Amino acid sequence: MLTISQLAGYAGVTVRAVRHYHQVGLLPEPERDASGYRRYGAKAVVSLIRIRVLANAGVPLSQIAQMLDADASTFAESVQRIDRQLLDEIARLETSRQQIAQLTAGDSLALPPQVVGYLDRLREIGASPRMVEAERDGWILVAARWPDLIVEWMPAKLAQLDEPRVVRLYRVLSEIFDSDSGGDELLEEAADIMAELAEEAHRAGDVIDDEMQGDLPDLLDALAVETDPRAERLRALMRRRGWSGWTRMERLAERPQ
Repeated sequence: MLTISQLAGYAGVTVRAVRHYHQVGLLPEPERDASGYRRYGAKAVVSLIRIRVLANAGVPLSQIAQMLDADASTFAESVQRIDRQLLDEIARLETSRQQIAQLTAGDSLALPPQVVGYLDRLREIGASPRMVEAERDGWILVAARWPDLIVEWMPAKLAQLDEPRVVRLYRVLSEIFDSDSGGDELLEEAADIMAELAEEAHRAGDVIDDEMQGDLPDLLDALAVETDPRAERLRALMRRRGWSGWTRMERLAERPQ
């Protein structure tokens, strides 16, 4: 007769595992000796080894008892079913590994490659890390709402970065974001550039996409303010120049004085 530690040693498991198998009903509780200790026979070793083999193969504990009592045909069906479950789990884990790998890639998390390329281009034209981070967070919101449209928009967005005034705008905004001071002159310059670009787009007949008529533009404007409260001052400066917002720029009916 074996003690619980000897049983565990024969089967290659821990004493804690044996006790757990008792608790979940996989391994019957043995009789105790006069001293109150559990004592196990050879069949308990065989049962425990079979449990260990099935558990190590990935069979859920909830299904092991049924398999131990199954005939050959039922056992084979159970194995096939568990194999399918394991394949599904492997696929899920592979997807998780790809997502975890993206965590080291920074911008790639929650963004398509086209937007990642756009953010890289912002760095090339001199946008500061904080400016790029703010853009990234905005694009995450857009990608979540319109994952298909965002790919269509990227060529035009990249083309805008070839415009010297747009490059200057990002550099000015970067300087504002990176400064602890008020940056009034820089805010005025940024507002001038944005209003000038908006006016040109208006004269060219550019229209606001229907998709930008929802609540996302307001959410993006709110994100800008949460990123840097001075965005509110920039919005006020745009209104003085006759334009509302910046995510969805619209000409005001009357230009404020």
